[in-house]
Amino acid sequence: MRDADVRQAVRRYLTKLHNGNATTRIVEEMGVWSGSVRVDLAVINGELSGFELKSDSDTLQRLPMQADIYSRVFDRMTLVVGRRHAIKATDIIPSWWGMIVADETDVGVVLEHHMCGSRNPSPDPVLIAGLLWKEEALAVLEEHGLAVGWRSKPAKAIHQRLAGELSFSDLSDEVRQALKSRVAWLRQPVSNMRHMAIEQQSRPLAPPPCAAGGDSIMLNAPITPTGCR
Repeated sequence: MRDADVRQAVRRYLTKLHNGNATTRIVEEMGVWSGSVRVDLAVINGELSGFELKSDSDTLQRLPMQADIYSRVFDRMTLVVGRRHAIKATDIIPSWWGMIVADETDVGVVLEHHMCGSRNPSPDPVLIAGLLWKEEALAVLEEHGLAVGWRSKPAKAIHQRLAGELSFSDLSDEVRQALKSRVAWLRQPVSNMRHMAIEQQSRPLAPPPCAAGGDSIMLNAPITPTGCR
């Protein structure tokens, strides 16, 4: 089972799950921590949710580091892992993460919900503010009347000011709005970063389908989203 097969299956799952929801944006290879680490897939709407993929051909060597960083930024995280790694990965990821196990079959990749996730209990406001480009962060400061004397400050200082002055709810809303409104921003060098118009979004990410014993889902079949039990 190749990495590309797992990615395609998860992409199709997320697309079907959020079909028709104009408030949701799905992006691939979203950088965090100044772009030094990239989560495989992210869903941005009323929450920021990440999906890290580890097929059977991958190793789990980088997973502890990734788990530490993603756990500071994302509202929800899900590890999608090949069955070969499922038991070991359970001991690595935080207890609030969800886990989907991917199996290769004659009819394609099957995704089975192995662990239902919950909301991140301890996100880091400074790192969340750090998802904003400097121009975006300045625009938020200006919107909240906090920009006087700060326009020439370095981005890190501006991010710290945002994290210290805004409530966590307001900060999270501003960051998601900025991320959703960017155009052609993935994999772009820092020199290409520009502030984009910001739109309002509403509904949060629906919890993934999950039943008590695991719920196998064929991605070429219709999906009816249900809440975790």
